[in-house]
Amino acid sequence: MIKIPKASLCIFTASLLLASTALTAEAEPEARATAPLHGIAMHGALKYPEGFRHFEYVNPDAPKGGELKLSVVTNGFDSFNPFVIRGIAAAGINTYVYDTLLESSADEAFSEYGVIAETVEVPEDRSFVIFNLNKQARFHDGKAITANDVAFSFKILTTEGHPFYKNYYADVESVTIENRHRVRFDFGDADNRELPLILGQMPILPEHFWKDRDFQSSGLTIPVGSGPYRIASFEAGRSVTYERVDNYWAEDLGTRRGRFNFDRVSYEYYNDDTVALEAFKAGNFDFRLETSAKNWATAYTGRQFENGDIVKAAVEHHRPTGMQGFLFNTRKPVFRDPLVRKALAYGFDFEWANRNLFFDQYTRTSSYFENSDLASSGLPDGRELAILDNYRDQLSPAVFTEAYSPPDTVGENTLRGNLRTALKLLTNAGYQIRDGKMVHSETGKPLAFEILLFQKSFERVVLPFKQNLEKLGIDVTVRMVDSNQYVQRVRNFDFDMISQVLPQSDSPGNEQRDYWHSSNAGVAGSRNFMGVSDPVVDSLVELVIQAPDRESLLHRTHALDRVLLHGHYVIPHWHLRKDRIAYWHQLKRPELTPKDGVDLNNWWIEP
Repeated sequence: MIKIPKASLCIFTASLLLASTALTAEAEPEARATAPLHGIAMHGALKYPEGFRHFEYVNPDAPKGGELKLSVVTNGFDSFNPFVIRGIAAAGINTYVYDTLLESSADEAFSEYGVIAETVEVPEDRSFVIFNLNKQARFHDGKAITANDVAFSFKILTTEGHPFYKNYYADVESVTIENRHRVRFDFGDADNRELPLILGQMPILPEHFWKDRDFQSSGLTIPVGSGPYRIASFEAGRSVTYERVDNYWAEDLGTRRGRFNFDRVSYEYYNDDTVALEAFKAGNFDFRLETSAKNWATAYTGRQFENGDIVKAAVEHHRPTGMQGFLFNTRKPVFRDPLVRKALAYGFDFEWANRNLFFDQYTRTSSYFENSDLASSGLPDGRELAILDNYRDQLSPAVFTEAYSPPDTVGENTLRGNLRTALKLLTNAGYQIRDGKMVHSETGKPLAFEILLFQKSFERVVLPFKQNLEKLGIDVTVRMVDSNQYVQRVRNFDFDMISQVLPQSDSPGNEQRDYWHSSNAGVAGSRNFMGVSDPVVDSLVELVIQAPDRESLLHRTHALDRVLLHGHYVIPHWHLRKDRIAYWHQLKRPELTPKDGVDLNNWWIEP
């Protein structure tokens, strides 16, 4: 399962071929009795009991009203359909307009509770799931949400939607409409305990709205949803405003009480982050999640901060930070050799960047599951070692003998020494320096590549890296494109190297196929940005998905993490265990922040 903080922006893509799916009506009842439950946990028990009134981390008495004004720094939007690969969807459309069957809590590893589905039924082996729909559930046009809409949503998402949905729901064998408010999903022979929960994340779309429309269109037709907000107005590519739905059907559910408190939520688009920051300080919008260490250290000053008009806070969180780094596109010949990838990592001086660019705010990342107990460390032992032993003849000996650590310049380590190490590795990979240029010994082809960017501010990180590699005769080009072109090029793997975030959750599962499975390496729009295609990784991904309990999940994820790290698919960057936020004083937030961090949907405006 993957959960992404609401305030974050990320490129969201993936794919896998879907098993054939049957849609049938009125099936025979299952012989095995299953009791209706108000929620379901991936592992262990639920935190919240049946009939709970609200999540602990919300204010159930938060007043409703006011407008939340937000900014987006990108080149606009051209679509109100976030479920297809075409176009750039408007910010907030998925969060505010569409409800899902179940809702994840932000203070558990992976548990979900009823929204459109009032109860859920699963057998002990989780070979199927039944959703019993809330009979009060309504779309914005007043029509009831039925099992037909659930089956329709599954079918259209997995056949015409973004490739992500085919991958995420690939193990579903059949869908059965048992009655108007009861729908069943069967998983065949799939050993996947996560499937009932990830089906619970599925947005439910109105069949009556889409049946005569082109679902794959990325146009600006205002959709019909069932969520707490609907689109009130928009200016194409520049702004969009959502208004809270009067008499929202789910307002009093335990999963909704104290949340979605603003009457209106509006997004204004900016092309430049510096302009957006100044607009925030001028009061043009209300909240800002700061991603720049330099801005955080130097720009949040002035009268508004001194007199309390703007509140500045670094709020600690306990969610996995995932992996941010320079990602190699191994589909490109220049990056196919892991020795070359390993060598280039010695050209990035994180300690210098942290000291000179980031005001020592960051910690170096050394795991794809950083900031969690899912991260590997040291040398493999115990159950993790037993897992890896099954693949020993297919793995680098370093997996068993070297604890992974990205190159650093701490203590006696220096950049000069790191570049010498890089030179040795490149020599072993068949390269040599001729006339000041690093070239392949046999072909004479120069070692050269392009780093693709869309954020001007990131040049200050990339250019020192480029200069360090040039000392080895490596020709690095930095290309800046607009955000829309960047998205399209990344979707089609039209890059050599990018800087990208690979988010993770406390409960990795089906989405790991998205990132690492060989079946996605050639699928446009997948999140296998690096082109990972390794049978050992494929096998470990399936083991993670099939983990029967939390302890097994930890050992299997450690093994996957370790193999990926020693594959040198990425040059790790850094992470931060706090959300850096600033907001105008009229905004109020709950006293308790859950482990997942700041969520504006729990905030309100003081009357």
